[in-house]
Amino acid sequence: MAGLGEQTNGSARRQAIDRAQAAYDSGRFLDDLTRRVAYRTESQNPAQADAMHAYLSDEIAPTLSRLGFTCRIAANPLAERVPFLIAERIEDPALPTVLTYGHGDVVRGYDEQWRAGSGPWELTVEGDRWYGRGCADNKGQHSVNFAALAAVLDARGGTLGYNVKVIFEMGEEIGSPGLDEICAQEREALASDVFIASDGPRVNAERPTVFLGSRGGVNFDLTVDLREGAHHSGNWGGVLRNPAIVLAHAIASLVDADGAIVVDGLRPLPIPDTVRRALADIELGGDENAPAIDPEWGEPGLTPTERVIAWNALEVLAFKAGNPDAPVNAIPPVARATCQLRFVVGTDSANAAEHLTAHFARHGLTQVQVTVTRTAAATRLDPEDPWVDWLLSSMSTTTRKKPALLPNLGGTVPNDVFADTLGLPTLWVPHSYPACSQHAPNEHLLGSVAREALGVMAGVWWDLGEDARRIVALRAARAAGPAAHTSALG
Repeated sequence: MAGLGEQTNGSARRQAIDRAQAAYDSGRFLDDLTRRVAYRTESQNPAQADAMHAYLSDEIAPTLSRLGFTCRIAANPLAERVPFLIAERIEDPALPTVLTYGHGDVVRGYDEQWRAGSGPWELTVEGDRWYGRGCADNKGQHSVNFAALAAVLDARGGTLGYNVKVIFEMGEEIGSPGLDEICAQEREALASDVFIASDGPRVNAERPTVFLGSRGGVNFDLTVDLREGAHHSGNWGGVLRNPAIVLAHAIASLVDADGAIVVDGLRPLPIPDTVRRALADIELGGDENAPAIDPEWGEPGLTPTERVIAWNALEVLAFKAGNPDAPVNAIPPVARATCQLRFVVGTDSANAAEHLTAHFARHGLTQVQVTVTRTAAATRLDPEDPWVDWLLSSMSTTTRKKPALLPNLGGTVPNDVFADTLGLPTLWVPHSYPACSQHAPNEHLLGSVAREALGVMAGVWWDLGEDARRIVALRAARAAGPAAHTSALG
């Protein structure tokens, strides 16, 4: 793509990439990540509130301050123990501004479950695998981005040619409480032209990846509560309605025998052609430790990649009736299931409870109570947005590989805050891979991916200095209409 730094100043761009990867080769990057992994920032554990604050005040703020940022810790309006950090590096208010993001919290360590010779709070290197809680999610990823930014600042003599703002949270693993509220309160302070950050996995370890949003999620409980107390199955079996059987029928009515959703209100719109084209050369799975795909499970007529990225999925996360660990000869009084709908843009998720209740009523299953417990919005930047082509070109120039473009992640990140509340085009460049054991014991980062990612992000930070003004002008011209768009193209 015309205008990329590789074409206008390739030698200097290469030097910036070399500087970033030298941080890996010298061990500096490993030292930084080792120090960060040692913070026990378990957001699910209230006892680690001090560690949550210390990670921002003693680790991230000093790192950013050395890069010329002004930093402040912001109180969380909803959850005091998981604060935010807001930082900015303003070279000129007239220049384009990029907003980036990271989260320093991790899930519980599960210390006793890690493999021998490693643990969650000590970074252990075994070949290409770097073990430690947060290595993949998200300490390793934001460490890559900050180290690459430092390399570009050095290569450019301390000037980027654009402004950078940071919003950093400590509660992502507990649903990002307060993130939307703080971004709404700080809308002016966080005002930017584009959002670029890193989380989640690549499509596989070898292929650099971009995703433009994420599927949303609706978590809901289904409850069948029929009576007080259990009753002997010999004395009453056959005349008392069994809530577990009712609930099993209710769940079975939501999807067919092959996992396709049959509730019209929970199905998405047809897959857009731009999304199909983006996914055409992406293969799901294939990494070591990846599970075998069930090729016939899910929506018929779609590829496995389309089912995960471009369609909706309804899953049962837990189901309980009676005491599964010590069953007795009794008809249970209550049965409960926790379910989840992962959904793409265009799904009527706001009325999920109504769609479910009406569906059960049509099937005579009026005993089933529906309670929505959590909702996260789906987002997806247009794959034809000028920022997308620019980013893919930057990554391809750096790696000599064709990056994978995911219109949205199969999982869920708090992208709706940046896309909707702040109104930004959102670009994510993940530095992990699907088999990283994220959220599980033995979480790890691949050193080879981290080194390549340092180069990728150095290229991105460099190219912003060459191209950000042009892309901002092009997007503005497109929004203004065809005549202005043609003029902006030259």
